Amino acid sequence: MLNVTKKKNREHSVTRNKKAYFEYAIEETFEAGIVLTGAEIKSIRAKKVSISEGYCFFDDKQVFKIRGMRIAEFKNAGYVQQNPDRDKCLLLTKNELKKITNKLKDQGITVIPIEVFISPKGFAKLEIGLGKGKKIYDKRESLKDKDIRREINNFT
Repeated sequence: MLNVTKKKNREHSVTRNKKAYFEYAIEETFEAGIVLTGAEIKSIRAKKVSISEGYCFFDDKQVFKIRGMRIAEFKNAGYVQQNPDRDKCLLLTKNELKKITNKLKDQGITVIPIEVFISPKGFAKLEIGLGKGKKIYDKRESLKDKDIRREINNFT
C-alpha cells in the first residue's frame, strides 16, 4: 500500500507500531504533521517516543488528534513543564480530513498510528492508516505467510 516515492522522502524512521499490520488490515495511509512543543521534538529525535497504544480521533471542535502517543520528557528542557501523555493535534489537508471522516462513518474502521519519522526538512511526521480489525483466522494466515517468506529467504 505504501508508495515507494514516499519512503524515499523520509530522512529516517523514529519508531514503528509493529502491531498495526498484525491487528488491522490497513486500507489507506496518510502522512500527518504533529503539533509539538520545543522539548518534544528533541525527545522524538532521541527516539524516546511510543505509539503502540495510540489512536486518532476527532474532538468536539472537529480537530484531529492523537491520544496515547507517549513522548518522554526531555532531561535538559529547563523549567518548562512537560506532559508526556497529552493529546497532540495532527495536521492534515482538508481533502484528507474529508476522506477520513467519510471512511470513519463505515462500521469497524479505525485510524491507527503506524510510524513516526523525521522528514527531510526536519519536521516530525506521523503516518496514520485507516484499518479494519482482523479476525483470529486472518491473524493466523498472516503468521503463516510470514513463516513461509522467512523459509524462502533462508534457502536463497
